[in-house]
Amino acid sequence: MKKILLTVAIALGGFAMMNAQEISKNAIGLRLGDSDGFGAEVSYQRAVGDDNRLEFDLGIRDGKNFDGFRLTGLYQWVWNIDGGFNWYAGVGGGVASYSYDNDFNNGRFNDDYNETFVYAAGDIGIEYNFDIPLLISLDVRPELGFGDFNDDLDLDIALGIRYQF
Repeated sequence: MKKILLTVAIALGGFAMMNAQEISKNAIGLRLGDSDGFGAEVSYQRAVGDDNRLEFDLGIRDGKNFDGFRLTGLYQWVWNIDGGFNWYAGVGGGVASYSYDNDFNNGRFNDDYNETFVYAAGDIGIEYNFDIPLLISLDVRPELGFGDFNDDLDLDIALGIRYQF
C-alpha cells in the first residue's frame, strides 16, 4: 500500500510540474476587499521565478467607527489549474495604523484611540489570466494582529484586478 501511495504522489507531483505556467514579470492594480469595513489597496506583484512572486499592497480601511492604512508584503507560490486559471498561496506580514472612535471601543479607552501594529498574514486564492494583459483574482487573507486593540484573527476577502507588464 505504501508503494502505491508513493507512486501516486510522485505521479501527481510530476503532473503538477509539467503543468507549470509562466507568470507575468510585473502586475499592478487594485485589490478591493472587506475586513471589518471597506478597503482598497494598490497592489503590485513581481515575479521572482517561474512560479513564485512577491506581492506588495498599500491600502486604506474605512469602517463606521475607524479609519486606517496598511502595508502588506507576501511571498506567493502559483500553480496552474487549467488554461488561464491559477491558484496561489502565500505567507507574509505587514504594518498598519488605525484610528478608532470612542464609541467603538465600548468604554475601553477614554478618548479616540490610535494604534500602530504589525501582523502576520497568509494568502490563498484563485486567479484568471486573460489573453490580454489583465489578471483578475479572488482571495482570502487571514491576518493575525499583534497590537493592543488588534490582537486577534481577521479574514480579509478581496477581489483583485491587475494590469500585467
